[in-house]
Amino acid sequence: MAWNIFRRAEGAVPEQKASATGRVIAWGSSGRVAWSPRDTVSLTRTGFSGNPVGFRAVKLVAEAAAALPLVCQDGERRYDAHPVIDLMRRPNPGQGRAELFEALYGQLLLSGNGYVEAVGGAGLPAELHVLRSDRMSLVPGADGWPVAYDYAVGGRKHRFDMTGPADPVCHIKSFHPQDDHYGLSPMQAAAVAVDVHNAASAWSKALLDNAARPSGAIVYKGADGQGALSPDQYDRLVHEMEMHHQGARNAGRPMLLEGGLDWKPMGFSPSDMEFQKTKEAAAREIATAFGVPPMLLGIPGDATYANYQEANRAFYRLTVLPLATRVTAAVSHWLSTHLGSLVDLRPDLDQVPALAAERDQQWRRVGEALFLTAAEKRAILGLPKLPDEG
Repeated sequence: MAWNIFRRAEGAVPEQKASATGRVIAWGSSGRVAWSPRDTVSLTRTGFSGNPVGFRAVKLVAEAAAALPLVCQDGERRYDAHPVIDLMRRPNPGQGRAELFEALYGQLLLSGNGYVEAVGGAGLPAELHVLRSDRMSLVPGADGWPVAYDYAVGGRKHRFDMTGPADPVCHIKSFHPQDDHYGLSPMQAAAVAVDVHNAASAWSKALLDNAARPSGAIVYKGADGQGALSPDQYDRLVHEMEMHHQGARNAGRPMLLEGGLDWKPMGFSPSDMEFQKTKEAAAREIATAFGVPPMLLGIPGDATYANYQEANRAFYRLTVLPLATRVTAAVSHWLSTHLGSLVDLRPDLDQVPALAAERDQQWRRVGEALFLTAAEKRAILGLPKLPDEG
């Protein structure tokens, strides 16, 4: 009779297994930091929809970049009328140029990726649409380059083939040092500051709900100086406190104490006093991640720039123009592949009020440079060559 070494003896008590560290497992989350999820949807919800500093920073950058006037030119001349200009004027029936680019810049700032779809038309697209970044996924080929993009909505998926002569989707991404296919958004860099700011706001809300001041202590002393409340007395006291002495509408309302009760107020602790400073520091970090001077957002404690005008000029020079130049260059190159000829879209710096003083100085400096030819001056100023210059 063969003996089965894997067969448990009948009637045997199952062996109890337990980890050697089971007795030292701590229950609860005291001291454990709780961070919000870092996916695009969660970051957008907590950092844009649920945070006023993140919301205003994204809106400020996106609206300023989308409002920049654009010029269309090639290597020979600047166009006043061109099919690309007509397309940019009304990219689709529901959006104008500013609305389209605001959505594109917003996607870039929130997710690090922006996608523009070309719809219809032989050659130049008939319409342009911005696609949501959280619904797009890249399909890499054997060599690592994208061969398709999948756009998923409600369980359905549409694939954009990227192996044709002209790409149906223009993918613009921010720099990411550790990802070959997707960009890194400012919202991801500001995620810790967003969590701190939201937590400080929640603490302030709780403080307002508690009569806008820290709690105190109700001390009970019996007839002989000692004693304890009965259960009925305790329940009545809690009910009276909740109904008549908590909440912003009851702030400052006098309290009537009887039967040996005494109120001992508690002042703000040093940690309570630091909450507002922590909130302002987190707001400055959020603004810094998006490249917005805190002064433009009304955040106190920032003395980097002497005045608002100087901060606004730095905002355009260091944040808005680099973003708009990079995005318009990518879009114009993509449209050139559809059109079959080179076209260049770029911001018109001469029509940006915040940079008027700088542009005047540059025009005067270049114009007074006698050692430069007219062609060299036009090249420095970003103008195309004259027809007789070849």
